[in-house]
Amino acid sequence: MSRRHWIDDWRPEDATFWEETGAKTARRNLIWSIFSEHLGFSVWLIWSVSSAFLVAQGFDFTPGQLFFLIAIPNLVGSLLRVPYTLAVPKFGGRNWTMISAGLLLVPTLGFAYAVTQPSTPYWVFCVIAATAGLGGGNFASSMANINFFYPSAKKGAALGLNAAGGNVGVALIQFLLPVIVGGAGIFGLVKASEGGIHLERAALVYAGLAILGVIAAYFFMDNITDAKSSPKEQLSVVKSKQTWIMAFLYIGTFGSFIGYSAAMPLLIKLNFWVPEPAPLGTGIYFAYFAFLGALIGSATRPLGGWLADRWGGAKVTLGAFIGMVVFTLAVLWTLMQLTPNPDATPAIAFDNQSWFPAFLGFFMLVFAATGIGNGSTYKMIPSIFRREAELATTPGTAEREAALVGATKKSSAAVGIIGAVGAIGGFLIPIAFNSPWVSNPLDATKSAFIVFTVFYAVCALVTFTVYLRPQRARVGELAEVRI
Repeated sequence: MSRRHWIDDWRPEDATFWEETGAKTARRNLIWSIFSEHLGFSVWLIWSVSSAFLVAQGFDFTPGQLFFLIAIPNLVGSLLRVPYTLAVPKFGGRNWTMISAGLLLVPTLGFAYAVTQPSTPYWVFCVIAATAGLGGGNFASSMANINFFYPSAKKGAALGLNAAGGNVGVALIQFLLPVIVGGAGIFGLVKASEGGIHLERAALVYAGLAILGVIAAYFFMDNITDAKSSPKEQLSVVKSKQTWIMAFLYIGTFGSFIGYSAAMPLLIKLNFWVPEPAPLGTGIYFAYFAFLGALIGSATRPLGGWLADRWGGAKVTLGAFIGMVVFTLAVLWTLMQLTPNPDATPAIAFDNQSWFPAFLGFFMLVFAATGIGNGSTYKMIPSIFRREAELATTPGTAEREAALVGATKKSSAAVGIIGAVGAIGGFLIPIAFNSPWVSNPLDATKSAFIVFTVFYAVCALVTFTVYLRPQRARVGELAEVRI
């Protein structure tokens, strides 16, 4: 095997090494990691907005089938995050980035074919949507890889930028897909195509970008030799209670971000939709607004990482959950002002559109809080394992150095486990919006937000009790390192 792209000497905690060599190399790998992860997120969420166009293209699917269709990739993507994390030490970060980018050709080309065949049955769409979960796995391997490149003091910002660059792929696919396929203009300023809707165009564009991602990783990324570890060593983190506590909290932050992002186009369409695209001010058309939540949540993620570096991850995470409780209640309040239109199923009466600005504004604040929480929780993970290594060893000893290297490996493995569990929220949230025991879409949406509010309150309580409450000695020690 060629050693050209393998780095045998990597010491990011050494200040001199970092300034002379490390920072430049880490930055280059971060840039192309972001690019590949961005593509993965875009492909992962391609169904979130394309599903809203399927009926217009001639496919006769119910709202329940559409919500399930956008939920499937999230479930598969969450399950793939564990093996994708294990793949980084096995194959090398650069090598696995090439492989994972190449695998995106499966969901994109499958999508391009299926949407051009009017006879494609629903179950085939479900299978192809499941392969889009390959893009969701990219996040875990990308984060695990970048975690090795940066020193502890800079992990929050670096992981925040890496994650945000990937997360914004959700916003970009939701913004560009309607334009690419001809289903909408840009904010009504550019007219929609008069030649009909061509969903396959978006898939072919991202298939080409996936090939570019493989080429970029080949030429510009590196593998770190010290990042090698056995699956058994990596999976030892499942025995740590910290892994499962953080996984639970990550359901609240990232699970909400990806779940709301996936469901938002259909939420708007089912509750505020006007049958045809209309200029702003005369109607609510989902394609004009669906991408905003993902964009805001992505933009605030590095802010969460930066705040966590400065003030401590636990404090910022607690603040994020408190914000999510308050803003989710505000969203619920706007929904309480709406009334179903008995003559339009599943649409809501046109008069209810006067409440859309309030609904959208409060929902954007929820997205902002999820982004901040995403950044702060990922700062907490390496800090927890590093602090545990420090507590178990003596400063200045070889044992301490080995323990710190092991802590980085553990935190990278934990990222995969935590990310996998957290992403399950992306499956549960769209399903909750289509509760089978609630016949009216508006009532189902209200019930879902009530459940979400209670869950966020529990997450806030767990964060405070485990990481911030000073009475318990162990918690106090962890809190002192500002996780």
